Amino acid sequence: MPRKTIPTLPPLDWLRSFEAAARLSNFTAAAAELGLTQAAVSQHIRFLEERLKTRLFSRLARGVALSPEGAAYLPHIQSAFATISSSTTELFEPRAVQTVSIRVPISFALLVLVPALPDLAQALPRIQLDLVTIHRPTDYDLPGSVLDIRFGNGAFPGREADRLTAERLVPVAAPALAADADWTSLPLLLVAGAREMWAEWFAAAGLAGHLQRSHRFDSFVAAMEAARAGAGVLLGSRPLIDAALDSGTLVRLSDFELSSSSGHFLTKASTAQLTSAEQDFRTWLLGRLSGVASA
Repeated sequence: MPRKTIPTLPPLDWLRSFEAAARLSNFTAAAAELGLTQAAVSQHIRFLEERLKTRLFSRLARGVALSPEGAAYLPHIQSAFATISSSTTELFEPRAVQTVSIRVPISFALLVLVPALPDLAQALPRIQLDLVTIHRPTDYDLPGSVLDIRFGNGAFPGREADRLTAERLVPVAAPALAADADWTSLPLLLVAGAREMWAEWFAAAGLAGHLQRSHRFDSFVAAMEAARAGAGVLLGSRPLIDAALDSGTLVRLSDFELSSSSGHFLTKASTAQLTSAEQDFRTWLLGRLSGVASA
């Protein structure tokens, strides 16, 4: 059986006429949109069908309808035009502001990313962030951005992950509360989820610990504010608490730090292609936190 000849790339004018006619279901409307005559659009479609040796439309009394082959072809043509348009904008309109959407745990957003925004503005002045803060793991399942930041051990099925932070845990409290001679008897602030590790910290530090628990929070940043207010002792996550330690609003109560396999990771779907703006943001963020990830 003779091998079917693969057609060469059809002229762009033919493909533009096909896309417009398919989208509008009408050769006359397509001609008006493209600034051509109806005869020219009809001729482009005929030439394209002859080139592909396939009928792309069924001619109706009023307008046209895509054939099964035409319907299968259309999304590929539209995707190709979208790619050309996006690439043209990114490469030849460098002054255009480009938005990078990213989903981020609220604690990381407030304690790490927001303070870094002035540096981002200097390093990448044409990039603006569309930040969506995450409160529950199920929020990641909603349709949204290509990039997100996740807390865990780095194993995220179907996603590529770059480590941003390596977590170390140390007890901290407000300065007034830290003056207590025996801090281990003070109320312990709890954070739901992966950071509820007081028992592990006491065991690793060789201390008996206690069960005098106080308030429980669903985000680390809320628990941190409670610690600043003097409500109890927080098992602080470094580097999230580093700025508070530097400013003195929190003080550490022990020299012992429990290293955790967990941390924050910048992730994307394994099949996703990053835009140039997303890639620039990724490179900037990894560079800014490179020392933190290996600490």
